[in-house]
Amino acid sequence: MRLAFIGGGVMAEAIIGGVLSKGVVEASHIAVGEPLEERRTVLLSRFGVLVFAENHAAVDGCDLVVLATKPQNLPDALGQLRGILQPDQVVLTIVAGTPMSTIIDGLNHAKVVRVMPNTPSQIGEGMTVWTSSPQVNEESKEMTASILETMGKQIYVSDEKYLDMATALSASGPAYVFMFIEALTDAGVHIGLSRDMSQAMALQTVLGSTKLAVETGKHPAELRNMVTSPGGTTVEALLELEDGGFRSSVLNAVIAAYRRSLELGGHRWTS
Repeated sequence: MRLAFIGGGVMAEAIIGGVLSKGVVEASHIAVGEPLEERRTVLLSRFGVLVFAENHAAVDGCDLVVLATKPQNLPDALGQLRGILQPDQVVLTIVAGTPMSTIIDGLNHAKVVRVMPNTPSQIGEGMTVWTSSPQVNEESKEMTASILETMGKQIYVSDEKYLDMATALSASGPAYVFMFIEALTDAGVHIGLSRDMSQAMALQTVLGSTKLAVETGKHPAELRNMVTSPGGTTVEALLELEDGGFRSSVLNAVIAAYRRSLELGGHRWTS
């Protein structure tokens, strides 16, 4: 398998690091088209991959072309690649807010995979949701899945509409979790803990709770009830969260993110 990356930013670096660490692709089979010399130097020194200033040089002979540019740079990248891709090459896009139709029309190329990762993918703990155009065969889907699994969990969906939902839940989700950790840490400081101690407690509590839910497979409500004694401290805290609209705030936040994702893609949300 040979990979080409158009853009050598953070997410490209995460994918490259993942496939190399898991032995899915060799460094000599990865090429990156990146206009910034500084980034090319970083990628070359860290991974030993092939780096090029011009995108067309990177895609020659590759099986999968990963579009990892910033949204504002996408039109230029599509223009540079239009007409030079081979029919059997698959284009994988991680460009935020860009539907497959934009890529297909911009490249005049039918085989496209659209991927929605999240930031924990940078450490191999990500959640990636993806889909593909009908022209992408099963072999190419398996190739894509093997790459995405190096960054964490992956879910294939049959309809692109689910990627807007994934944007609101799993892609934006880390920000919600980080805000909760921040609030939990501040609360610890308020009651008298040092900030370092409070943050360490908050981080491990969230990490351990998540692992417990994953490894036991129990419903979150059941796990919550295991911590909650009648008339105790936890039930008092949960009452405050309910009175403060914690649950509805999370629901409304995800719905708002979903609505915004649809708007950015030129669609309208109907409840």
